[in-house]
Amino acid sequence: MDRENAKAARLPGIVISEPAEGVMLIRIDRPHRLNALAPQTFLALRAAFAGFRDHPGARVAVVTGTGDRGFCTGADLKETLPPQTPFAASVFAGDEAGILDGNYIRGLDLDRLQIGKPVIAAINGHALGGGLELALACDIRMAAPNATFGLPEVRSGSIPAVGGIQRLMRTMAHSAAMTMILTGEAIDAKAALAAGLVSQVVPLEELLPQALALAGRIAANAPLAVKAARMLARDGLDMPIPQAMQLEQFVWGTLRETHDRVEGRRAFAEKRAPRFTGR
Repeated sequence: MDRENAKAARLPGIVISEPAEGVMLIRIDRPHRLNALAPQTFLALRAAFAGFRDHPGARVAVVTGTGDRGFCTGADLKETLPPQTPFAASVFAGDEAGILDGNYIRGLDLDRLQIGKPVIAAINGHALGGGLELALACDIRMAAPNATFGLPEVRSGSIPAVGGIQRLMRTMAHSAAMTMILTGEAIDAKAALAAGLVSQVVPLEELLPQALALAGRIAANAPLAVKAARMLARDGLDMPIPQAMQLEQFVWGTLRETHDRVEGRRAFAEKRAPRFTGR
């Protein structure tokens, strides 16, 4: 991890590094609190993802937690007491002001950032509440055997409000998702794998290396094609199939004359690795 350590940058509760070409690692670094998020950590996490979005050389991100107990357990309840600011005021405030005023939904709403690049969640422990919502917002989820998954908000008089309900219902079978949402009970990694919540379960010591290896394989592909395929896969879920297929055809046409598509064919003909540039 020499490359990672050499390029590591720290924000409050977040460590950012680039362990491989085209790959950014975002690590939630509050293991003493099971990587729960304090207000400044919400802001730092958003800044990390915005930095990934705007980094021209970063093609795939991996998000994980420090330690072997917690991926992320959502908002740190000891540091996120009910705000004094009325909700309406925080809604119409800027993102940073809204988060500091207690509107922590903004801290985990990655869709607001319009990242447009693949994100892999390497779930190394408890993914609860906002932590599971963060994982659900990612494109691929991998887990260690000790990982647990739950949306416990109803047990404390609240609801998962950062896409947890909607994304879980679209990820798992209806009845299984409803059971988790309405009971607030957690499931283990084996059950999450069986339900399709994660794509694989690997030993804890292999989790991050395998996640980074997967990120590297994705990063080696043509960047525009990866972005387009990701967009079609995500947006198509909410579209009728004929319209989704029509959109695919238009996107294919958009990519047809790109440099990378021509390069991919030349590399195949010349029996060499392609040199993609994202244009």
